[in-house]
Amino acid sequence: MNEHDLVRELAEKNNSKIVMLVADGLGGLPEQPGGLTELETATTPNLDALAKAGVLGSSVPVLPGITPGSGPGHLGLFGYDPLTFKIGRGALEATGIGFELGPNDVAARGNFCTLGA
Repeated sequence: MNEHDLVRELAEKNNSKIVMLVADGLGGLPEQPGGLTELETATTPNLDALAKAGVLGSSVPVLPGITPGSGPGHLGLFGYDPLTFKIGRGALEATGIGFELGPNDVAARGNFCTLGA
């Protein structure tokens, strides 16, 4: 039995709501050896409150020891095997806004930033 059939068999309809917060990109390293990471340095009262009130967990979206990019990581979070279903972040973003991609289309994703002096 594949994973999708298993999920369909185990799923039960209910009225509960679930919020899945994916803190993607928080794997920063300290600026200096032995120092704090960006997240360890940050003041996070809202995240702390959510953590106290919610249920926490972690997942291995691909395989132990493999650090995936955002595209494969997000596929793994939603139950798709990123080793079978290969999709880039551009195609994932296009799908997320309902943009239909054709077989000859190329989708790219970009980030914006502001540099301060």
